[in-house]
Amino acid sequence: MGVVNVTPDSFSDGGLHFERDRALEHALKLLDDGADIVDVGGESTRPGTRVGASQGNPQSPPGNPAVSEKDELDRIIPVIAALKQKRPEAVVSVDTYKSGVARAAVEAGAEIVNDVSGFLWDKQMVKTLAALKCGAVLMHTRGRPEEWAAMSPASDIVVQVKRELRDRADVALMAGVKRERIMLDPGFGFGKRMEENYPLLKRFEEFHQLRYPLLVGVSRKGFIGRALSRNGKDAPLPDRLFGTLAAETAAILKGVHIIRTHDVRACVDAARIADIVVN
Repeated sequence: MGVVNVTPDSFSDGGLHFERDRALEHALKLLDDGADIVDVGGESTRPGTRVGASQGNPQSPPGNPAVSEKDELDRIIPVIAALKQKRPEAVVSVDTYKSGVARAAVEAGAEIVNDVSGFLWDKQMVKTLAALKCGAVLMHTRGRPEEWAAMSPASDIVVQVKRELRDRADVALMAGVKRERIMLDPGFGFGKRMEENYPLLKRFEEFHQLRYPLLVGVSRKGFIGRALSRNGKDAPLPDRLFGTLAAETAAILKGVHIIRTHDVRACVDAARIADIVVN
């Protein structure tokens, strides 16, 4: 799954593909590089941003306001429509937690909704997904981005993530989302303290107990930069590729089904060798 961020402020590539034509060009390149799915997003959920109902909350710390539904639609719908026109066979995912954006994106040609909130930040999302009959990625997150810096550590992050993913998937099933349309993502970096990401990767095989397909997104994330630190400084984004590939390969060896990545060509090559080992 290749990443197309149509945003000015995403942590890894904010602003690089903010214009429609540049975003479309990047999406086509990802497909040519071997991506099976293109994940198009129009709102950054990096640490510290305000999202959803937290906008305007007097208890929320200062930060960037949430992107409005209109602005998000204006960013992503032209990209999705143009991509489906250029490559009708392309499988497109929309990275959004807003039910209105999800509905419009699917109507524009997207086949999957990738919700980083685990269907929590918009109470209409589950009903919308049930009606749309599209694929749905349920990602685990603890709290909201503006809360992450102050969150207390989990006693056992793997056990907590497994339990909460199971509970949220059960809610989706009861609301009418078909089991075969759901994929789970443990949400590396989303509400996890830096050191809590390593157990998620080390014990990743435990998530198979949930009996759903699994997706991971570790690409260029902070915990990789921390593991690759030199002289007391985390590795900067341009120096995280090899660490990213190592983490992605480890996930494949532990049975992940889809890798969400910025560096598709490199990941495809690594996956080919890892698949030989797995199979």
